[in-house]
Amino acid sequence: MPLFSVLAATVLSADPVSVNVLSAVVKDQRLEGAEVTLQKNGAASVSASTTAEGVATVTPAFADGDDGVLLIVKKPGYSTLVARCPCKGMTYALSPVMRSLDGLRVVLSWGRSPADLDLHAVFPGNHVFFNAKTGRDANLDVDDTTSWGPETITIEKKAFGQAYLFAVHDYTNRETGSRAALSESGARVFVYVGQSLIRRYEVPRGVGTLWTVFAVDGLGELHDVNELSKAPLDPTGELLERLNRHGDARVAVQSAVAPTDDAATLNAEGERAYHDGRLEESVELYRRAIELAPTYAQAWSNLGLSYRKLGRDSEALWANRQSIAFASGPDANVVRASSYYNIARLYEAGGQFADALVQYEQANRERPLKVYADAKRRMAMKLGQ
Repeated sequence: MPLFSVLAATVLSADPVSVNVLSAVVKDQRLEGAEVTLQKNGAASVSASTTAEGVATVTPAFADGDDGVLLIVKKPGYSTLVARCPCKGMTYALSPVMRSLDGLRVVLSWGRSPADLDLHAVFPGNHVFFNAKTGRDANLDVDDTTSWGPETITIEKKAFGQAYLFAVHDYTNRETGSRAALSESGARVFVYVGQSLIRRYEVPRGVGTLWTVFAVDGLGELHDVNELSKAPLDPTGELLERLNRHGDARVAVQSAVAPTDDAATLNAEGERAYHDGRLEESVELYRRAIELAPTYAQAWSNLGLSYRKLGRDSEALWANRQSIAFASGPDANVVRASSYYNIARLYEAGGQFADALVQYEQANRERPLKVYADAKRRMAMKLGQ
């Protein structure tokens, strides 16, 4: 056979990749008609739809385990899921679009082993996990004990001023804390707000039965933790200690740094798209800028404006909170005041006047202005104060 034919046969002989797609909130509900795509820069993407059994099989011209391969899963009414491969044989769970302005959904998936990983959420006076499936405005929607997942916790409404911590416990190996089984499980955590996947985490390498994934501080700002540790049989005490350590406002926020030239260019392109009415494009440009410069407060603020214009209020609220977290320099109080004001307007439009009042007060504290003081009085009147 000529060399060219051998090379062509090699390129075209990648193994089929099958993935399972389930609902993140209804146990064992397989989703039909989800579009599953594998893509890699420089190569043709391949797609297939899930069957009634929730299975899609694609055969790409590249290996599932190659660097830079992404899995994208879409279905109307659900948030788009994006994950890094290898993906073959894995199970992924789609999150229905959330309607709550202050809602948050956390979804855990993993591989065949260990059989039982548990998702935990702790916040003041509450610990939501398999043994306590409900908390204040929080639910363990799905619990899985036979590999793959998902396990899902939904916060219907985050309480302002209170911290939350999310973690994964290797229940199967709880008596052998020195095992690396959790690290080798392929566990992934996906975090959703509104209709957007806002964060994804992959279990780090190391030894331990407790993976502390992330915290949300009292201001609603999200902080990466992503640490493995050895845990006692009952991890409650360890989780509460970590809640106190990571939950204080701004404790874990990265120091803001100047954006790169590329990030600044993307942000400027996003502003042009926004002013031209190309809102979806502006969102994509701002998010690309943020990928290059995660502490770019102006890009976060701009992203919030685009989301607001698109009517995606939950995502707008989240983006403004990130802007507050990363505001720095001589005008930081101006940025924070503006973002608190934008958040307050979202709450007011949603009829959540008590929450709006708190945010207007925060804006006025950062930068006393008549517009903020007037808004405070308006909310107090609506609340009968």
